Amino acid sequence: MKPLILSLALALPLLAAAPVQAQAQAQQAAQTPGRQVVDTGTRVLSTLQQRRAEFQKDRKALRGFIESELRSGFDREYAARLVLGPHGRGASDADVALFADAMTDNLMQRYGDALLAFDGRPRIRLKSETPLPNNRGVRVSTEILRDGGDPIPVDYLVRNNGGWKIFDVMVEGVSYVQTFRTQFDAPLRQKSIAQVAAELRSGALRPAADGAR
Repeated sequence: MKPLILSLALALPLLAAAPVQAQAQAQQAAQTPGRQVVDTGTRVLSTLQQRRAEFQKDRKALRGFIESELRSGFDREYAARLVLGPHGRGASDADVALFADAMTDNLMQRYGDALLAFDGRPRIRLKSETPLPNNRGVRVSTEILRDGGDPIPVDYLVRNNGGWKIFDVMVEGVSYVQTFRTQFDAPLRQKSIAQVAAELRSGALRPAADGAR
């Protein structure tokens, strides 16, 4: 069950950060980041439940829905630089963008199906919002609630970059950015960022998001 929990924890908040229609965006401007994660996450879950049968038959439709939600809500280039760590120092913006796109596509492929695998109407409960040091953003602490299961503590790290965007997710204290950073370290020591991005996109490189657990 843990891989599915991690999949939900990663996929749902990334979707939950995504902006919607203009009117909703105006409403979100007055919201705290935590409230935005919970409110928009509820909308995404409702859509998934309503269209579950359609998405199970048509995975292209599911991918299209996820892509439309995820692309604008995930601070992918900032997250990519955190994952690259020292390997990203001096890297061109083009190489970082290439890696960020490949990483985002990988996330969409890995966690889209997992969203449909959850039964019991998973929900997000907001616990607290805490400023990060050095004005880096806000830690949004929540719990994922499942029927018949214990709450799962999940923290989302967000920053205001043209709206609140998520750049890291921590499930039971384990950071997805740090996990990916550890797993990409060896390939990046041996190959260029562009080569690693190409292997990630092709599926030749398959990092395990739950590898640190």
